[in-house]
Amino acid sequence: LFDSKKTGGEKRKRQANFDPSDVEGYTGPWAKYCDEKTIAKPDPELQKEMDEIVRKRQANSRRFKRKQQQQQGDNAEESSVLHLKEAQDYQGRSFLVPPAFTGVNLRADATPEKCFIPKKQIHVYKGHTKGVNCIQWFPKSAHLFLSCSMDTKIKLWEVYGKHQVVRTYSGHKLPVREVAFNNEGTEFLSASFDRYIKLWDTETGQVKQRFHTGHIPFCVKFHPDDDKNHMFLSGMQNKKIVQWDTRTGEIVQEYDRHLGAVNSITFFDKNRRFASTSDDKSIRIWEWEIPVDTKLIQNVGLHSIPTMNKSPNEKWVVGQSMDNRIVLFQLIDDKLRFAKKKAFRGHNSAGYACVTDFSPDMSYLISGDADGKLFIWDWRTHKIVARWKAHDSTCISARWHPKEKSKILTAGWDTVIKMWA
Repeated sequence: LFDSKKTGGEKRKRQANFDPSDVEGYTGPWAKYCDEKTIAKPDPELQKEMDEIVRKRQANSRRFKRKQQQQQGDNAEESSVLHLKEAQDYQGRSFLVPPAFTGVNLRADATPEKCFIPKKQIHVYKGHTKGVNCIQWFPKSAHLFLSCSMDTKIKLWEVYGKHQVVRTYSGHKLPVREVAFNNEGTEFLSASFDRYIKLWDTETGQVKQRFHTGHIPFCVKFHPDDDKNHMFLSGMQNKKIVQWDTRTGEIVQEYDRHLGAVNSITFFDKNRRFASTSDDKSIRIWEWEIPVDTKLIQNVGLHSIPTMNKSPNEKWVVGQSMDNRIVLFQLIDDKLRFAKKKAFRGHNSAGYACVTDFSPDMSYLISGDADGKLFIWDWRTHKIVARWKAHDSTCISARWHPKEKSKILTAGWDTVIKMWA
């Protein structure tokens, strides 16, 4: 019943190696067959079906869509309009050269000895059609300022003279989040929600470089040293800080230890180190070009900090906290220490990245709030010394003129920028 005949044909041979001294090549009884095929090539019909499946998957993938968006973004029209009659004055000087007859010393080393609280509104800058997100003084002289808005436009304005718009820069498809000048003011960066960072020539209005990672940049900052001013950092939505070189347009370094979107970057310790704040409610200290954080500040009472600012004497750093406080950090022996007991209170800023600023003599701290008010605190007593309704909507940024005793610039989501003195 159980007898069976041997099947015909030769037995399949294996590539056997039973030598135990050959550690790498020993196979034992599990070697593959000599005639075994390990690579199978599909026939043309099956290959066609597989290609079709891959094509459909690619079309639905996020990476493919991102590439398409990038190609469409490259087609965004980049233009600039000069609003002055002539780009140069009768002596051939550009509008980037500070004017001589302003009654104010605009030299780089000049700062007012004592500052005072502004008494009235002296000018309203109108030109944007949607809320203003950021304002930046022209470096050293502050005779011009730059503004970016939700209407995708960037504008350069006069501080003195006719208070008119000098140049409008267009080159983004979505609202512009932040702008930043280089040390000389000849170039500036713009970071937009269209996932592009662009390097502009301030005078000509041309785009010199485009930087793109496929993620939204939340903040941009040039390295303050003159020999490293071609480098800049961008805090991204994907939890990374990316270091770029404007000469090559390539990424030099990535800092990726945060657990949430990066909101602000502040240099200190003679620009050898920088602090970054994030939605993960932490502050991380980094050394330049070293992608491992050297210190983590993460207290129980510390909320997310969307904006930070360094004092003129470089001994303090203040941060706008999401619990309606402005928190303080002291720079002692080039180390950033959280001052737990000190804070500025009284305004309503939770949920908004309201930018703070110091008076040049460090006697006052200023900030806008969600209700459109401007608050001025005494730096020593931490008490509110003045407050008034500056805008009809959120006052997102307040900047004290670095060369003036009592001149403050405020930007709001009500489309206007106001000058107070």
